[in-house]
Amino acid sequence: MVNNNNLNLSKEKDGDVEKNTAIHSFQSKDEDVGFKELYEQSLNQIQYGDIATGKVVQINADNVMVDVGWKTEGFIPARELRDAQGNINVSVGDDIVVFVDKRDSEGNLILSREKAAKLKVWDDIKNVCDNNIPIKGKVIEKVKGGLSVDIGVIAFLPGSQIDTRPIKDLDRFVGQSLDFHVLKYDRKRNNVVLSRRSIVAAEREAEKKDTLNNIKEGSIVEGVIKNITDYGIFVDLGGIDGLLHVTDISWGRIAKPAETFHKGDKIRVKVLSFDGEKEKVSLGLKQLTENPWEHITDKYPVGALVTGKVVNLTDYGVFVELEPGVEGLVHISEMYWTREIKHPSKVLNVGETITVVVLEVNPEAKRVSLSLKQTSANPWEKLREKYKVGTIVKGTVRNITNFGVFIGIEEGIDGLVHVSDISWKHRVTHPAEHFKKGQEVEAVVLNVDIENEKFSLGIKQIEKNPWEDLAQKYAPGSVVTGKITNFTDFGIFVEIEEGIEGLVHISEISQKRVKTSSELYSAGDTVSAFVKSIDTKSKKIRLSIKDMEAPPPAPASNQYINNTENLGSNLAQALAEVKIGKTKKGE
Repeated sequence: MVNNNNLNLSKEKDGDVEKNTAIHSFQSKDEDVGFKELYEQSLNQIQYGDIATGKVVQINADNVMVDVGWKTEGFIPARELRDAQGNINVSVGDDIVVFVDKRDSEGNLILSREKAAKLKVWDDIKNVCDNNIPIKGKVIEKVKGGLSVDIGVIAFLPGSQIDTRPIKDLDRFVGQSLDFHVLKYDRKRNNVVLSRRSIVAAEREAEKKDTLNNIKEGSIVEGVIKNITDYGIFVDLGGIDGLLHVTDISWGRIAKPAETFHKGDKIRVKVLSFDGEKEKVSLGLKQLTENPWEHITDKYPVGALVTGKVVNLTDYGVFVELEPGVEGLVHISEMYWTREIKHPSKVLNVGETITVVVLEVNPEAKRVSLSLKQTSANPWEKLREKYKVGTIVKGTVRNITNFGVFIGIEEGIDGLVHVSDISWKHRVTHPAEHFKKGQEVEAVVLNVDIENEKFSLGIKQIEKNPWEDLAQKYAPGSVVTGKITNFTDFGIFVEIEEGIEGLVHISEISQKRVKTSSELYSAGDTVSAFVKSIDTKSKKIRLSIKDMEAPPPAPASNQYINNTENLGSNLAQALAEVKIGKTKKGE
């Protein structure tokens, strides 16, 4: 049977049109019909370039013989009919569509199944393009600017025509069979341009209508994660997107949703609110489970020993997951009794299981305070029992600061000797002037503060306070002799014995008016002076040189021994004392 689609692809040779012939072998059963008439009939029926439907009459290794009607037989190269395994995929008697191609040098009619298929494809391409009908094709590979698609011929799908929104990952389409629209084609140049955008738009519009008709508040739906941000996840519910806010993902803490969820993943969520007019949908994930914070105080009472998994490490502590949605914080101060750590990551790892004690539970703030160190005995309580106040201990200098010296007494426990507890007599500007790391020293236990975890020591307390005797030794009215050690704007300091200095205020230097003390004295000069007053608590001795030029005052009564000042001191002397105190404090 001949398919008369009148393609008339007659061949031209040397400028002359070759007469079309189509008979390879011809035998007539009807003896009344002459050979000439049959030949002419065959010429009218079969033309080069025609597509005909024939019947397989013979198969051999190289060719397959096909009867295309009127006893006109042609040959198809066997290679065109072999499958991927090399087997010929037709049998004798099968009908097959072929293209009438040409005659070989021996006059045999050559047919082609491949060319027939291609011609049919172009007919299909024209038809779907003219009528805006989808055509199915398989994506072969990613190429520059888009995808290569097999629709019978190789066509081009631009990246902008793949979807209604930009697609970054084109590789995921390779190997997929999809429907396309033909935007344009050029048969001569073998060029076809496809589009999938309009098909996707139509599919989504249909999905959207269906979704809007069925969605309602409180319903549980399934969607695909479309986008992930720090504030939430956008879920494609079918033509319409819903927002799963970060606060509705988990009953616990979610720092970054992208660490837990991924684009393209399917997810079941609950519709919290729905606005059909604005097409806005709010979703919740945690609402699919019971709120664990409702009975948190019953489940985790204060003082309970619980286990959990380390889920986050920060500068200030460790977050421990007690159960899904419930996390507690072990503050860095609650990690160890005596061990000092700079960062929790030095001792713990994410994913590690630890045992902790519940310190506080706040359901409203969704906060649980935990302690790691309180799972063991408090060593500070043992320390107070072991080292009573007044006990003399030995240790090694571990650290020196401007405010004191840390002395190692036991493993992980240091005692602090404050700068004010180093010496009775000497003014210590910086402890580093008197101590070195690793130096062994003795000290007296002053206090063990369990609550604040402080161990206070003193070095000067090993000796008796010399100022207790100085009050009797240098009673007001007595005369002392010493060397000038320092000059100030308000007077001079005189060392009356090692480590003990007294102040001669500028108003007490001479009976004469003196602007600066350096007018009369130099550092290292030896002077004598009367003791005006002595304060053992603030460690101050007030001296007077000018009184040596006048008759000595009457002996002091016992009230001076008790650190009282002469009520007759003038305003200048009172102000001088304030200035002296400030200056020494600065020193």
